Amino acid sequence: MCFVLYAGTRSTLPRREWRKDAPALSVKSLSDRDAGIGAHFSSPAVQYIGSTSRCGCYFPHATLQNGEWPEIVYGDYVEQDEQQVGSDNYNRKALVDLLRKSGETTVELYGLWDGDFAEEPEADESIPIERILEPTFRFKEQGMYRVAIDRQQTPEKLS
Repeated sequence: MCFVLYAGTRSTLPRREWRKDAPALSVKSLSDRDAGIGAHFSSPAVQYIGSTSRCGCYFPHATLQNGEWPEIVYGDYVEQDEQQVGSDNYNRKALVDLLRKSGETTVELYGLWDGDFAEEPEADESIPIERILEPTFRFKEQGMYRVAIDRQQTPEKLS
């Protein structure tokens, strides 16, 4: 089973197909299979964001365990293998670049396991976009994030 990430925006993000010969982030329209995910967003445009793995598995994420997410500390991050750390960093930066180029001031991001589209968010957080770049940041499974893209906007001002 794969971790998947969806983005809610005012305007649709440019679509990008995933390519095995040149893995990068992909952006796809919702299909009939995952269309129900849109119910969790207040934004009118919802799209699937794939990492370099095609699915969202290469976005750093924390799995919900007994109703809680494991604490991520810097030591845990350092002990990961170098390839995983490099992949995490590449995918974080590519996601931040995509969101910054979107022209949006706020983007909603919701990460969950593929197929769990009816699951309600278990976390609801407002964060500045820079938080995604931090080494200890992990998307919480079933976590809804309101990401402030504009440096002048603080998470408290998000609606």
